[in-house]
Amino acid sequence: MKKFILLHIGFVPPTEKIMQEWGSWFQEVGDKFIDAGSHFMFGREIAKDGSVKELPLGLDSYTGYSIIKAENMEEAEQIASSCPSITAIRIYDAGSI
Repeated sequence: MKKFILLHIGFVPPTEKIMQEWGSWFQEVGDKFIDAGSHFMFGREIAKDGSVKELPLGLDSYTGYSIIKAENMEEAEQIASSCPSITAIRIYDAGSI
């Protein structure tokens, strides 16, 4: 088994429907989660020159993460594709468990 990090992208104010869809997805993925993750409420970016800027939540924002286990990238993609993402999900191979 391998670990994959899912970075969730996109934010809209959550509705009851969105919350139900996410709850269903968490149940569906079940024991494939290593860490079901968390959502991000706000963020800051620190540039190499030391400047800092606030990161607002929007459709292009990273808004959370999950860590799953899967046999390969294709299985991780299958799991991610059922997620009720707002804009997209990025998947990164994090190595073997």
